[in-house]
Amino acid sequence: MAKIGVIGAGSWGTALARLLTNNGHDVIMWSIIEDEIAMLKSEHEHKDKLPGVKLPETLTFTTDLQEAVAGKELLVLAVPSAFTRSTAHSMKELVTRDQIIVNVAKGIEEDSLMTLSQIIEQEIPQATVAVLSGPSHAEEVGKDMPTTCVVGAARRETAEYIQNIFMSPYFRVYTSPDVLGIEVGAALKNVVALAAGIADGLGCGDNTKAALITRGIAEIARLGTAMGGKYETFAGLSGIGDLIVTCASMHSRNRRAGILIGKGATMEEAMAEVKMVVEGVYSAKAARALAKKYKIDMPIITEVNEVLFENKPAKEALTDIMSRDKKSELAWEA
Repeated sequence: MAKIGVIGAGSWGTALARLLTNNGHDVIMWSIIEDEIAMLKSEHEHKDKLPGVKLPETLTFTTDLQEAVAGKELLVLAVPSAFTRSTAHSMKELVTRDQIIVNVAKGIEEDSLMTLSQIIEQEIPQATVAVLSGPSHAEEVGKDMPTTCVVGAARRETAEYIQNIFMSPYFRVYTSPDVLGIEVGAALKNVVALAAGIADGLGCGDNTKAALITRGIAEIARLGTAMGGKYETFAGLSGIGDLIVTCASMHSRNRRAGILIGKGATMEEAMAEVKMVVEGVYSAKAARALAKKYKIDMPIITEVNEVLFENKPAKEALTDIMSRDKKSELAWEA
């Protein structure tokens, strides 16, 4: 049994806290929001973020960050990507040397273009940082539906330790040394999922969805490998796997926001109606900046940015993608 602190009480943090408690671990979940912790203590259910999923009575809750961090063998950082840096900064003085932090959020910081694990390492240099990602909607993990993820870490022993902590009959975990590739795939799939949702909102069909998924992973892999990620990662769980589930499921807040935008809502209106953090909106500008930095052609990412931030009509963006210069899918031999 491990002592674990889950930092963040959104839908994903809640589902993972439940999973880890049911695996036999001693888990405490933290939120900065007092009303949220009061609700969790009284109801043992997150009525807002994960309704209908009852939490184990042995799972405990706190608003005291020191209580959640001190003496824990593993910390699960599950705050939205926009709050990763500020939360890590608050944790800095509480984390001991080589204490393991596994980040489960997905995103890239817009200003610095850093991945979330890079941010955590910068803010908490004494920690051992890993990532967990893959096609894993909290709503399904909370109902014990079979799910697979991948944990990435610099050292095999760290990845295998986390693998053992999370593994269950319905939650299967693989390991990988490619932390960067995992994080790039995890962040950029949210932007492509916005595009898939926009296409749905425009009334497009399965052909369009398939095109966006396949050409989307091609864009992600081009950028990810240019940054130093492994190509195989983008054909795996945190690449094509996560992209499929995020583009196809109504559990996906990115797809749902995209649908609203495709039907004519502004980005702000769509985010307000979804009522949850739409990570793709925060990653879109960073993705375009990375494409420019590494000189990678990413037309889907470009068009999503223009729709989100430059008031380009969604229908026009789709037309422009389809009307680009003719290309070859595979290079011809000379």
